[in-house]
Amino acid sequence: MRDQTAQDIRLRCATLLRMTMQRLRAHALLLMMASVPVHALAQQVAALPQAPAVTPSAPATLLPGLVRERIGLQINLPDGAKPTLEALVVRPDRPGRLPLVLMTPGTPRGVGAGVVDRAPELLLSAAVAFAQRGYAAVIVLRRGFGHSEGPYAERLGSCRDEDYPGTGKASADDVLGALETLRAQPWVDPQQVILLGKSTGGFAVLAAAARNPQGVVGILDFAGGRGSLRPDYVCREDQLIATVEQYGATAKIPSQWVWSENDRYFSPGLARQMLSAYTSHGAPAQLAVLPPFGEDGHELLYDAPVQAWWPATEPFLKALKLPTAIEVDLPALAALPAPPGLNPGCQDGFDAYGASRNEGKAFVIAEGGHCSYSLIERSTQEAAQHALENCNGKWSGCKLYAEGQHVAE
Repeated sequence: MRDQTAQDIRLRCATLLRMTMQRLRAHALLLMMASVPVHALAQQVAALPQAPAVTPSAPATLLPGLVRERIGLQINLPDGAKPTLEALVVRPDRPGRLPLVLMTPGTPRGVGAGVVDRAPELLLSAAVAFAQRGYAAVIVLRRGFGHSEGPYAERLGSCRDEDYPGTGKASADDVLGALETLRAQPWVDPQQVILLGKSTGGFAVLAAAARNPQGVVGILDFAGGRGSLRPDYVCREDQLIATVEQYGATAKIPSQWVWSENDRYFSPGLARQMLSAYTSHGAPAQLAVLPPFGEDGHELLYDAPVQAWWPATEPFLKALKLPTAIEVDLPALAALPAPPGLNPGCQDGFDAYGASRNEGKAFVIAEGGHCSYSLIERSTQEAAQHALENCNGKWSGCKLYAEGQHVAE
């Protein structure tokens, strides 16, 4: 990276702050776990200790027919550590075992405190799409992300000599540890598992696929890669391609890669080079390049409507004999009255706000028709705080207009 020392200092400071809070939150969890037999801990999902501002689930009116719950996944790592990872489950509200989609997100550029700010809700829209079709969708934050215990284990090193294999191993350890715990749950079909990753999460699931984990029948890689230092620049592309080739040398699980034509992190051209290297040893994989999305198609899975990317995944799932038809049809959300005088960009933003099924959202208005909003927080309180902070840093007259699916009083 351009200034790895400075980034490391920022990351360590952020990690120390996060770990202090985690120790306080984890105290109650450790007391509860003390009464559980040690041999059972790896097979158990414990309730994740919540910060006071965290809302454990969205109101039923936003996701009728679906269960949404925040959980902690205690995992086993190869070195004997047993960290608890933050996870969010969205699944149909019915008994029985369901195909599992284990989802994991990407990493903000520059890392710093950004990994600490990650929330599972970043992938909520995609999780809901799978849950509607009969899957148990579980969004897992890897070590050091969000409320997951750390330390953060995915530092790349110098841009001149990236440690792609090392970071791939660390992230794959987290994914496979979470998979082991989830396969033991009574609502999971342990023989029908999809691993889905976005960006560095996509790189993580490719690294996991190289180990051919039990029960995994398919991989969905959305713009997977590492080392994007700035738009349209990747550190040591040759080393990234070589690492992906190593994964393909042992992977037997079929994978579907999904890219956008205007991805500014990892271009479709780079994706094709990685695919060629990955499949050169016989690994089954295919690439779908979708039309441009927004200013940077790398955000496709996070921000685009489900209809933009689902057609690229549906044939893959059908070929694996997995469900694709909607079984939980969610009714349209009640329309919220728009604040007067919004500029065109903010009007589009308010439309997206009204369509979001995450309760952890807030919309702030400012003078001159400006606005700020957040759709991917754990709670309305966090969303309002972040939206107001962003607005006050740019405009005047900022005030909260809506939080959750309600106009603020």
